[in-house]
Amino acid sequence: MADKRIDEPTGTPTVGHEWDGIEELDTPMPRWWLWTLYLTIVWGVVYVVLYPAWPLVDRATEGVLGWSSRGELAEEMSVVDQARTTIREELARIPVERLPENSELFAQAVAGGRSAFQVHCSQCHGSGAAGSQTLGYPNLNDDDWLWGGDLKAIEYTLVNGIRAPGVDDTRTSIMPPFAGAFERSQLDALVNHVLSLDGRGTSSSAGAQTYRDNCSACHGVAGEGNRELGAPRLNDAIWLYGNSPADIRAQILDPRMGRMPHWSGRLDPVTIKMLSAYVWSLGGGEELVEVAENPTVEVDAEP
Repeated sequence: MADKRIDEPTGTPTVGHEWDGIEELDTPMPRWWLWTLYLTIVWGVVYVVLYPAWPLVDRATEGVLGWSSRGELAEEMSVVDQARTTIREELARIPVERLPENSELFAQAVAGGRSAFQVHCSQCHGSGAAGSQTLGYPNLNDDDWLWGGDLKAIEYTLVNGIRAPGVDDTRTSIMPPFAGAFERSQLDALVNHVLSLDGRGTSSSAGAQTYRDNCSACHGVAGEGNRELGAPRLNDAIWLYGNSPADIRAQILDPRMGRMPHWSGRLDPVTIKMLSAYVWSLGGGEELVEVAENPTVEVDAEP
């Protein structure tokens, strides 16, 4: 432009315009900056040629390398799926009670079971498997088990459920209601005897007799319970529906008995096996105890 001139103090030409006596110098960009700009342009052109870049209607330009983040993810997932398939095949072959013999496979089973537990079991038993005494969902972290806490017993419970309708082999125990069966003094004596079984109350001969006549056949003479019948222990500090005198009285008069769905047909056998391993690993799992195929249950039949 005709108005351009050389700024005398700096020797730099001006851009040719001024405002209120103020002019702008036409200072050239540093060489390193220009070369960086040129290199980024070249890099951009190369990237557009080699990799997906321009979006189209239903896809993007593929690039001469044929690479995509989706394709890379698919390859990685394929590797993971193959590893998972291998583990599941191994789990399908090994009996659940022998899982602890293979520490690596057992760890994989516990990890898979933990994920399955959060999806299928945490709604009732809680995310930490602590259960809910208010709602009657058992705590799976302790060592109190109605039907046994070894891997085979836990797997059986998961497969067949507890009082699950339409399942022939479901776990079943029934406590009869005793409403109207006792006078008030008899009921109070019975509650005190039950409290005495875990050291919290004082028993009487009347309470002990009422217990022997009505309760010992299932719960045992000393309140030790009976797993073959699903009768809970009464001589420890673990109670499903509360351990106050009022809770015990309510359970005697009108028993609450929960249900657990059966998972056979809903979950595949390997997932059930992993769930068994996870529940067993929570802290209350027991060693396998072999029992007779048709065990005989002895009860105290004394009047």
